Amino acid sequence: MEAAADLLLEGGFDAVRHRSVATRADLPLASTTYYFESLDDLIACAVERNGTRDLDAMRSRVGEIVHHPRTSSETADLLVELLVGPCNPDEADRERLITRYERFVACARSAALRDVQRRLGTQVTDALTDALVRSDRDAREGTLRKLVAIVDGAVVSSLAEHDLDPRELARRILSDVLDIVAPLVDHPAAEGA
Repeated sequence: MEAAADLLLEGGFDAVRHRSVATRADLPLASTTYYFESLDDLIACAVERNGTRDLDAMRSRVGEIVHHPRTSSETADLLVELLVGPCNPDEADRERLITRYERFVACARSAALRDVQRRLGTQVTDALTDALVRSDRDAREGTLRKLVAIVDGAVVSSLAEHDLDPRELARRILSDVLDIVAPLVDHPAAEGA
């Protein structure tokens, strides 16, 4: 699974083949065909492994967030970091982002990938909810869908235009709309204070 996940990140879906995974894992070809009944099964496992890696990094980062009200710019920076990953503007990072968004598009064609994406998506929503709550922002489910769609749309648009910094476009757009989509939550003054 690790070898398949790494190949997926490095070369996209076309790089994940039974033979290439066996070679990367230093195993006989028969082992990949024994443990994965089809190429689609192997690819689904690679997608899930990469999604789990991203989710683990997101949860770890959310656990570090100190609870306090954040400006729209600060919250936009945080959400882009969580959804897109920390800034690492090199060609390998660009390829990783392309592979991530290819995974989303591939879900439209594959029931197995849709199931994987649904499971991961629920967990991402939970982590983002926690991040928004820690930023004193509106964190309703509809709010999260909008914020994720804004970031995803900006990143895909930027990648398609071969923009060197897709995170910056996502940050700018998100910062502009954050106070409308996920406003700061007013906390009533503590009773008796």
